[in-house]
Amino acid sequence: MSQQLNSQSIMELEHIHGAHNYHPLPVVLNKGQGVYVWDVEGKKYFDFLSAYSAVNQGHCHPQIIQAMIDQAQRLTLTSRAFYNDKLGVFEKKITELFGFDKVLPMNSGAEAVETALKIARKWGYEKKGIPEESAQIVVCENNFHGRTTTIISFSNDSDARKDFGPYTKGFISVPYDDIDALEKVFMANDKLIAGFLVEPIQGEAGVYVPEPGYLAKAKELCQKYNILFIADEVQTGIARTGKLLAIDHENVKADILVLGKALSGGVYPVSAVLANDSIMEVIQPGQHGSTFGGNPIAAAVGVAALDVIIQENLADNALELGELFRKELNKYIENSTICTKVRGKGLLNAILINDTPTSETAWNICLKLRDNGLLAKPTHGNIIRFAPPLVINKEQVLQCVQIIISTLKEFEK
Repeated sequence: MSQQLNSQSIMELEHIHGAHNYHPLPVVLNKGQGVYVWDVEGKKYFDFLSAYSAVNQGHCHPQIIQAMIDQAQRLTLTSRAFYNDKLGVFEKKITELFGFDKVLPMNSGAEAVETALKIARKWGYEKKGIPEESAQIVVCENNFHGRTTTIISFSNDSDARKDFGPYTKGFISVPYDDIDALEKVFMANDKLIAGFLVEPIQGEAGVYVPEPGYLAKAKELCQKYNILFIADEVQTGIARTGKLLAIDHENVKADILVLGKALSGGVYPVSAVLANDSIMEVIQPGQHGSTFGGNPIAAAVGVAALDVIIQENLADNALELGELFRKELNKYIENSTICTKVRGKGLLNAILINDTPTSETAWNICLKLRDNGLLAKPTHGNIIRFAPPLVINKEQVLQCVQIIISTLKEFEK
């Protein structure tokens, strides 16, 4: 049906029949390959969002797609009531690659975060000796970990929180990138704190990169006070920032690692929580699970997606081309009145638009970028995030920088 409709008709269908819980950029896509996507009218674009970093391996990577097709034709779902012949292979692959004893597979990033929180709390009661119903998790202001009821309970985003209460208790919020504030909270509450949940880079907040050493110092504090360091690498993991994990830039090893998005290359919902035996053993049969978590398709796709990351050296590519992207944009920003800064790590970057967060300027720039063949979206009003698939090459990066610069020039004051 969609092939017989133009973009406007398809958008009207969604508006009439779909819940209005998103505000998409007005473009209707029906094909993707590598770094490119096409709309229903056949116009070609560079994808500079990568489905919020789920498509790190590029759209429709043939190796990942073939793994999904092959498995879908053989066995799709058993539930965890029975073993399947793919899950163990995936579990061995991911635990050895990231250096953990055990993995607990789930589907979405939010599910994985919820799982990590449950594991941390149970560890706090059974291993640390926190009194029942008293465990606290420390989180950071301006975080984004998903939109479940528990997760939005510790968000300070009014859109995510308002009118969804009552909220879940058990969370202490501290400023991000403030090691002194973190230690004060640890000192005051160390006997009750089970974990510290942190994004190595706050993506949804506008690609906010902490000061060098923040994550390493936070991990040291966690060790000092017997608190689990929980790294949410759903967006930053799987080579996005130029290392396999963003915490690898500071040689930090998480106690609990949360992965998702690019764990499937964007072709299937796959997420995972990794920890060593001393932590993961607190979860016993019947205490946590998911009908689809660890299904055969997810396992086969996960193995293929991780293979592609390693075989194609996508972390190195992200590191090199991210530096090039920021360097070339900075040349323009030096004399720009509309763009004040570019920040990021690897191929997770953002530019700051010289206008208020309530203005339409960043949105209008994204509309013009679309017209010029590049797709991106604002976050927090006046910030535009740029995150292309990691299979992008140098020539394409330079081409995209020129599209961005030529578009910004149209908005210079």
